[in-house]
Amino acid sequence: MSEVQTTPSSPLLQVEGLNAWYGAAHILHGVSLQVGRGEVVALMGRNGAGKSTTLKSIAGLLERRKGKVLFMGNAIQGKASHQIARAGLGYVPEDRRIFTELTVMENLEVGRQKARLWPDGSPVPHWTPEKLFALFPNLGEMPQRPGGQMSGGEQQMLSVARTLMGQPYVVLLDEPSEGVAPLIVEQMARTILALKAQGIGILLSEQNLPFAQVVADRVYVLEKGQIVHSGPMAELAGHAQVRQQYLGL
Repeated sequence: MSEVQTTPSSPLLQVEGLNAWYGAAHILHGVSLQVGRGEVVALMGRNGAGKSTTLKSIAGLLERRKGKVLFMGNAIQGKASHQIARAGLGYVPEDRRIFTELTVMENLEVGRQKARLWPDGSPVPHWTPEKLFALFPNLGEMPQRPGGQMSGGEQQMLSVARTLMGQPYVVLLDEPSEGVAPLIVEQMARTILALKAQGIGILLSEQNLPFAQVVADRVYVLEKGQIVHSGPMAELAGHAQVRQQYLGL
């Protein structure tokens, strides 16, 4: 992977004309989006609209994909998922994918990468277990607990924390509010806003509109694998037709 090429005003992540397939099924049709430094972008739509497929395609987890994906100024559309992760693109899957036999500390160590710099030479937030335990106090109370003995919400926190140990510039976050208790949802919102304040870019796949409205700056709405609406998150509340037609709200 070549050196970072971005300028302070250029997007951290830029996707143009992304297509993706599961076998013969053509799922994404020309998806284009971008995420800037310190920006939270929501990717919304009904189940099956292509939100998770978009994140997996960007992260290099689908074999059959086509389109242009620039990350930190470098083309990554042909890279393997481990190469993309090493370049500083974090991915938190919907199903968490923690190592259930490993402890919290061991899960964090699996994700550890070296410190990074922004293109202007300033340091990217450097995450350590101690800083993550301050961000997620629940994890700090159970550093030696195996992942398989944690609640769904605790596993979600651990999945995010493990990703942050990779010192990412951008985090792809898939449905963080789904299936967890309201208190965990509130903590997840605080976490996203804290990451945003430190300059990290976040692409958030989400169906929970109130949650997305709290954390996101902009929104792209997907329907049948295509972007059908984009704009400031604050304006979506006033687009009753868009919310009804594509979100069922």
